[in-house]
Amino acid sequence: MTTTTVPVRKAGNGWRGFGRLLRIETVVWMRDVSSVFFGVVFPSVLMIGVGYAIPGMREPMTEGIPPDSAWYAVTPIAAYLPTVLAMAIGTLAVLSLPVTFATFRDKGVLRRLSTTPLRPQGIIVAHLGINIGTTLVGAALALVVAQLAFGIVAPTQPGVVVGAFVLGILSMFSLGMFISALVSKPSTANAVGSLVYFPLLFLAGLWTPGPIMPDLLRDIGVYTPMGAAAQAMDTGWFGDGVPVLPFVVMAVWTAVLLPLAVRLFRWS
Repeated sequence: MTTTTVPVRKAGNGWRGFGRLLRIETVVWMRDVSSVFFGVVFPSVLMIGVGYAIPGMREPMTEGIPPDSAWYAVTPIAAYLPTVLAMAIGTLAVLSLPVTFATFRDKGVLRRLSTTPLRPQGIIVAHLGINIGTTLVGAALALVVAQLAFGIVAPTQPGVVVGAFVLGILSMFSLGMFISALVSKPSTANAVGSLVYFPLLFLAGLWTPGPIMPDLLRDIGVYTPMGAAAQAMDTGWFGDGVPVLPFVVMAVWTAVLLPLAVRLFRWS
């Protein structure tokens, strides 16, 4: 009779081999051309496409805008940038991450990892690191492209912009991990992610950014993680003061969804 022995994890050694796991998963992840494109390149492509394809996007806005408004003399493409940065976070957090974990769960990878000496949480940390790192690269590239192509003005409150971006990462990846904890099939993850992602884009102002966004959409959008991130970065870029409500909204999304994701996460 054959006996199957489950390796026992030794205390303190659970993260041994994590560096190798991270390198392997990074190489494998980079073979997925669509994830790399949408994570790294797409925000810059969107900025260039919108800036040059739509007339008037590079002209300062003065007509119908009070001179004391934060938007006065700002170009529409500049007002578009905070929304693009918020979108860059949400694309990988809500669309890519759940599909990755659903694929692992469907193929039994997570279940097999849970029986090895390596902590099974290592695969989660690895892919969170990969996706967040890719988000940072994509956002940095979009900023460089925006500056070179359109001469985007520097934010009036860099600290607010950075804080909003960090909270956006925390809240949207918490949402992505919550979806990841529940879905068992890649097709389901893709469907659920899309159903969540596109309304978030709409409420964040991807089609109606900055000063042309209707008040009703702005009032609703601020209670979503992507909309809150976009509006907080708007304030940090062009306004003054601390956008308390968007910051609180993103903090609440994180505080609620992250513990739920941890509690509900299934290995098989």
